[in-house]
Amino acid sequence: MGSEMCIRDRYELVQKLEQYGFTDIKEGTIYPLLVRLEKKGIIDSEFRPSPLGPSRKYYSITETGNEYLEEFLSNWEQISSSVNHIFKPGGMTYDSTDK
Repeated sequence: MGSEMCIRDRYELVQKLEQYGFTDIKEGTIYPLLVRLEKKGIIDSEFRPSPLGPSRKYYSITETGNEYLEEFLSNWEQISSSVNHIFKPGGMTYDSTDK
């Protein structure tokens, strides 16, 4: 496994997401996403011993995941730039009489 970012378990991931403002995400919704990402080779996981009890599953991004992330960020920049352009002063306007 190789990456700068390693998440210990689903609980830690939910906590980190909440710190970034994703307050409606629940641990039960994270697990299916992690399984799907792992099946696609975007993330990898391994069990590591825990001093506080049973082993914990750690997740990290793979090289394929890093490539996917780079592509996603490029697309996101294009989309957010377009949306920001629409909502800036003088951008697109909405007329309620248009139907």
